[in-house]
Amino acid sequence: MRDNRPKSRLLALGSAGALVTATLVAGAVTAPAASAAGRPGQDREAKGAAVAAARAAKAGIDWQDCPADWGLAKPIQCGWVSVPVDYAHPYGKQIKLAVDRIGNTGTPQERQGSLVYNPGGPGGSGLRFPTRVTNKNPVWANVAKAYDFVGFDPRGVGHSAPISCIDPQEFVKAPKMDPVPDTEADKRAQRKLAREYAEGCAERSGAMLPFMTTPNTARDLDVIRAALGEKKLNYLGVSYGTYLGAVYGTLFPGHLRRMIVDSVVDPARENIWYEANLNQDIAFEGRWKDWEDWVAANDAAFHLGTTRAAVQAKWLQLRATAKKNPLGGVVGPAELISFFQNAPYYDSSWVPVATAFSKYVAGDTKALVDAAAPDMSDTAGNITAENGNAVYTAVECTDAKWPTSWKKWDRDNTRLNKDYPFMTWANAWMNLPCATWPAKQRTPVEVTTHKGLPQVLIVQSTRDAATPYEGAVDLHKRFQGSRLITEKDAGSHGVTGLVNPCINQRVDSYLIDGKLDGADVTCGPHATPKP
Repeated sequence: MRDNRPKSRLLALGSAGALVTATLVAGAVTAPAASAAGRPGQDREAKGAAVAAARAAKAGIDWQDCPADWGLAKPIQCGWVSVPVDYAHPYGKQIKLAVDRIGNTGTPQERQGSLVYNPGGPGGSGLRFPTRVTNKNPVWANVAKAYDFVGFDPRGVGHSAPISCIDPQEFVKAPKMDPVPDTEADKRAQRKLAREYAEGCAERSGAMLPFMTTPNTARDLDVIRAALGEKKLNYLGVSYGTYLGAVYGTLFPGHLRRMIVDSVVDPARENIWYEANLNQDIAFEGRWKDWEDWVAANDAAFHLGTTRAAVQAKWLQLRATAKKNPLGGVVGPAELISFFQNAPYYDSSWVPVATAFSKYVAGDTKALVDAAAPDMSDTAGNITAENGNAVYTAVECTDAKWPTSWKKWDRDNTRLNKDYPFMTWANAWMNLPCATWPAKQRTPVEVTTHKGLPQVLIVQSTRDAATPYEGAVDLHKRFQGSRLITEKDAGSHGVTGLVNPCINQRVDSYLIDGKLDGADVTCGPHATPKP
């Protein structure tokens, strides 16, 4: 599932975040040769990446004020970086990637280069990252003195040769089918929708699909590094952005200076991506229960019950009501799940979700309908939502081989749904296009330590729903010399943007001074939301 999800469909791996913009570095830097990282068959792509990076280093980036409709005001600047669609043919078809930056806020002496950011998805745009500086985000104030904050739209996303799988207005239209099937006919209908979605991706974006992979996005990242005039990359990746970072660190270990990965996708080959989504279903149920416990503890504010069981009963009642008669004619169970899943994703959503729920139970349906229904008049937002889902699907379906047997999908999800009903079937249907995917499916990169890899900082909460804790432990084992900061008894997705001095100070120390603790660290949780 993704984080930058449309209201009407499920979300996936990704976390809200911002990027920083950079002032140009004097003098183009020649790109170091890309390492093939010992993967057979990747030699041509590795050489192609080196060719593209050398070309980008020479060209640099022509920074200008951002286009007015991008919503990125001065002093943020925007530009373009050209990359090959297919790195095996670096002189073949090129696409332009949108990048933006804001210069470091400290002195020229304090500047340490660019910090490049990816918020996840796959399908998330990083272009908001420099607004952490313009909005004076206190958590990032120290790091902003040292770095230009640089964001980008990955290939296929936003302004970077965007792909599409279905008409955006059709995509957000509600109410959709209840994700939890009552009959075999319901399953057949969902399977038909998934197959048609995959066919739509081929019809609307077929030429790009075979190249919509994490390794190609990692190569793009290296070309951006070269275009910025940086010998080595400083990188911050959240959610799916951690997998992008893990693949980058494997393919280009000697090109990394510092890397923070926050809320980590388990990079094990067997986890990418079918198992990852099954594991999410289990973790989502756990975090959903955490939220229900909090709602019950704050019954004085929300009046939804004094126990988890009472809150769950109200949820099931709401779900059943919306299934029978969609709220406002548009909010059925699918739309409710899309809205309510914000709570297990982000602590910042605990109060808004509980408030809308509370108002509904008290007789005011409007707040919940406004929050959960698609806005058909927001055509730009709907285009973004559809594009995000298209990229999510394309990358996950193309990165790895998925089961093609419906029996396996049916068996696995039926079994999981018994104990973890909150997200299981919704997540299954979101990913089912991968079972009939029209493009060649790859074998994931074996994420591991190669010569030149610096110490990586890994940050993870123990109760994360979208990227279960085990992912951080696995990456920690794979990247020698890495350090793991564990936020205990917390579960908001995306930890580095929250106020938790135990974590914030260590992030600053690593990025500014290159210092890490001598051993792994466990921090207490950030503050729980107050109603």
